[in-house]
Amino acid sequence: MSRAVLSLGSNLGDRLGYLRLAVDGLRDVLVAVSGVYETAPWGVEDQPDFLNAVCVVDDPARDHWAWLRKGQELERQAERVREQRWGPRTLDVDVVTVDGVRSDDPELLLPHPGTGDRATVLIPWLEIDPEAEVPGRGRAADLLAALPEPDRAGVRLREDLIL
Repeated sequence: MSRAVLSLGSNLGDRLGYLRLAVDGLRDVLVAVSGVYETAPWGVEDQPDFLNAVCVVDDPARDHWAWLRKGQELERQAERVREQRWGPRTLDVDVVTVDGVRSDDPELLLPHPGTGDRATVLIPWLEIDPEAEVPGRGRAADLLAALPEPDRAGVRLREDLIL
């Protein structure tokens, strides 16, 4: 049923290994995966830098809830512990958008709130989908261009890291 955009992040332990765990767990439905980007933490700033990436996935058998459950399953495999909102984590898998779906359910807000304000999602997403749109917000490229330069400059491509 659905094509989805998933945001991946890790800032504890083997950061690249955790991103690879997620990508490998999505391999059978993977359409595209961005490069790996290093970014400063957001929200709680006293923690290690993140590695981030974005995936486009597609599976006619999955709806938006199934994408959420898949992300949570991958986080469990990475032994994620939720101790602090926006705190450090082994793996974070966010459902950014699911084609044709809007949700105001507190468990799964779609599009993911804050997507249009986060260069950490927009830059890798635009790398693999230059025509990306955030439903209800507009073109991802326009949203990125509207962000302050320091936000954009803080997202650094790590060409030495491959998923």
